[in-house]
Amino acid sequence: MSIPPLSPEPYTEVTSESLEAELLVVIRHEGVTVADLRNIFDSSFNALGRSMSAGQFIAVGPAYAVYYGDPTGVFDVEVGFPAMGAPTSVIESPAGRIHASALPAGPAMILSHTGSYETMSDSWQKVTSGATGELRDIWIEAYVSDPRTVATTNMRTDLILPVKP
Repeated sequence: MSIPPLSPEPYTEVTSESLEAELLVVIRHEGVTVADLRNIFDSSFNALGRSMSAGQFIAVGPAYAVYYGDPTGVFDVEVGFPAMGAPTSVIESPAGRIHASALPAGPAMILSHTGSYETMSDSWQKVTSGATGELRDIWIEAYVSDPRTVATTNMRTDLILPVKP
């Protein structure tokens, strides 16, 4: 399976998929905690939106957050979009440096969360307990629904948990 595209239908059960590496354009934030995420997301998505509007890259799928490390402690996070082509150089923004990255390739477990972001921990618990294989300390959220246009109760976020082969 290549990400994007994601399945048009939600993953209602923990599902094993094989991911291909996919180009992302992101802003990376290091040494953060869950308490930092709202500000990081707001500033990063505003900066990325301005960069897209300026024609510096073209998004080809939903927004992503890729977490590296322990999401209950201090971790790094990349916020961005799958893109058609990468910027030719780093783009400076008030939220941080916009640059190319990639989703990791390999086996992964996927489950869709429907509803508020605040209730996502139960869905993450379900995908981690249903995972087959050793976790890679990478946690991915694909924001399939746009919270500006979809009611909170109907928002879909695909939770993607890469595992070691």
